Parts: sequence; structure tokens; C-alpha cells
Amino acid sequence: MKRALICLLHFVLIISMIGCSNAKKKDIEPSGKFILNKGLNASHWLSQSEKRGEERDAYMTDKDFALISEMGFDHVRLPIDEMQMWTVDGEKIDAAFKLMHRAINSCIKHDLRVIVDLHVLRSHHFNAPNEEGRNANTLFNSKEAQEDFIQYWKDLSAELKKYPNRMVAYEPMNEAVAEDHEDWNKLINWVIAEIRKLEPERTVIMGSNMWQQPGTFPYLKIPENDTNIILSFHTYTPMPFTHYKAAWNPMRTYNGPVYYPGIIVDTNDLKGLDIAATNEILKSYGNYSRESLEKEIIPAIEVAKKNGLQLYCGEFGCYPTTPIEMRVQWYADMIAIFEKNDIAWAHWNYKNDFPVVDSNLNPISELVDVLVKKY
Repeated sequence: MKRALICLLHFVLIISMIGCSNAKKKDIEPSGKFILNKGLNASHWLSQSEKRGEERDAYMTDKDFALISEMGFDHVRLPIDEMQMWTVDGEKIDAAFKLMHRAINSCIKHDLRVIVDLHVLRSHHFNAPNEEGRNANTLFNSKEAQEDFIQYWKDLSAELKKYPNRMVAYEPMNEAVAEDHEDWNKLINWVIAEIRKLEPERTVIMGSNMWQQPGTFPYLKIPENDTNIILSFHTYTPMPFTHYKAAWNPMRTYNGPVYYPGIIVDTNDLKGLDIAATNEILKSYGNYSRESLEKEIIPAIEVAKKNGLQLYCGEFGCYPTTPIEMRVQWYADMIAIFEKNDIAWAHWNYKNDFPVVDSNLNPISELVDVLVKKY
């Protein structure tokens, strides 16, 4: 009898503990909303890369996503390119889609939310305007290219709708560069309308025309009464500092010093520099500080507040050729601006041209510490 009573009490205790555990789990269970705070771009893998086969398979693995989570980030922006995901005839490329699913499942495993970002199209590249200013994109002049773009998102929805809304969001296109703001407004609202037919509650991330600059946000038309929208801007201000010696930039030939905060480049150091680099540097000439950086973002902040929507900086970063002490100061100022204005963000990027880890995947502590504030 005594033994039976002890067994009964033990059973009740176990049930009680399970109940408490479940209650606790329910209390901390994330809501159905897609919530993000600080993240990294997993770039140059399924986007902007010639890697294929085993090399591509090995570039981003579960180990990478585990490390991103361990460092203190809560989401990944995952750029993908049409050229990797679909053939010229619009057929899905199975190997690339499998890698995309592998990445998403790894992220979910490590409690990282994911933004699937259609980064580059055959008909649209954010760097298509060349140094003479001509726009080589055909997307905004071709109904066929636009219909293809819509179909890609129907394909993606069919593949991704099984994932919880709270874990996966869609960014229809990166850094639109349309000559007319209305051309972008029509296209982005069209694709969002098509996504809504398939997934009414999925979070969709949209930005303004001309590289998602904060200054063009007043021209952006946002779908009415859609609360599952996040507004996204990108910023690399001031470019002579954040892109110092970057090989793809016209300023690449400038080898003089840069400074932050303050006047980024002393005009006396421009003597003898080629015209293209000089003109590019002078476009951004000025005195930069935390206050001036925040002022530039205000148009995006105001549009987000007016519409009651989350604001997100999907890209910001500083090329590693900039002096580390100044780079850390710039990052500290950017993070302070984001926190002050309730702006979520994703650093560009994880381990490629603007890395937060070294070649052995060791976190660059000076950068990671300021980004996630592990003081």
C-alpha cells in the first residue's frame, strides 16, 4: 500500500513537471508574426557566385548557420539569383532549390529566421547602371520579363509555403533601379498582390526605388491595409569610407587616408587622382557623424512610422580595408541609430567581402562585439 502510494505521488509529480514544462514552453513560444532584430546576409553562395557542384555545396553548411546563431544573431537574409535557381527557359534547377531548403532547415534548427531575397534577375541587376549612367536593365520595359518575375515567386511560394510564417519571410527583389519610381511601384505591388493570393499572412519585405536608399522612401507606394509588410532600406554612407579600396568601385584607385568621424577624405589627398575616382569621392564629400548618418535615414523612419510598419536595414557594412578602430566607431554609431529608432538590421555580410569571421570561421571579435554588444 505504501509503495503504491509512493508510486502514485511520483506519477503525479512527473505529470505536474511536464505540465509546468509545457506551460513554460508555451509562454516563450514565438508569436505567429515574423520578428527580427539583428542578422547577417549569407551572400555569395546562391547569389553573385560562380560556385557550383561540390564547391557550392561546401560553402555554406549547417556549421555556418550554427555559428551565426552562436554569435548572437537571430536571422539570416538569404540572397538567391535567378541564374542559379532557374534555367533560361524558367525550369527550376533542383540542386539549387535543395540547397535553399537545406539552408532554411538549418536556420530553423538553430532558431534563426530567414528572409529569402531574390537578389539578381537576368533582366535586372542593381549594378546595371554603368559609370556613364546608362541603365542596362530590361525588367521595367518588358512585360515578358515581369511575368517571368511573377512566375518565379509563384514557384518560390509553392516551395516555401510549408515553412511557418514566423520563421520565413520573402523579399521579392533587391535594390530596384528603375528610371521612374512608378515603374517600381507598379511591379512591387503586383508581385505582392500575387503572393497574397497564395499566402495572405506571409511577411513580405519591400524597399524603395534606386537601391533602397532612405531618400527615395517618400516615393514608395505601400499596399494598403497590409500589416504583414516590413519596409527595408540599405545604407553604406559615406561610400568613400565604407567602400575604401573596394575593387568594383570607381574610388578603388584612391590610396590616401580616410577618416571617421569627420571629413572622410581631405581634398588635399586627391591631388593626382584620376577623374572618375575624384568625382565619386566628391559626391559624398562632407562632415560625417552619428547625427549626420541618422539624418540621412529619417525619410525611411518617417514613412515607416506613418504606415505603422517595422523598419529594417537589410544591408549595411564597411569594407575591411578601412582602419579597424574607425570601422568599429562607424558600426557603433549605426547600431546606436538602429536601436534609437527601433530598426532591425542585417549586416552585409557573413564571410565574403564584408566578413564578420576570418578565413577559419573565427569571429572577428572587434566587429561581432559591437554588432551584438557582447561587452
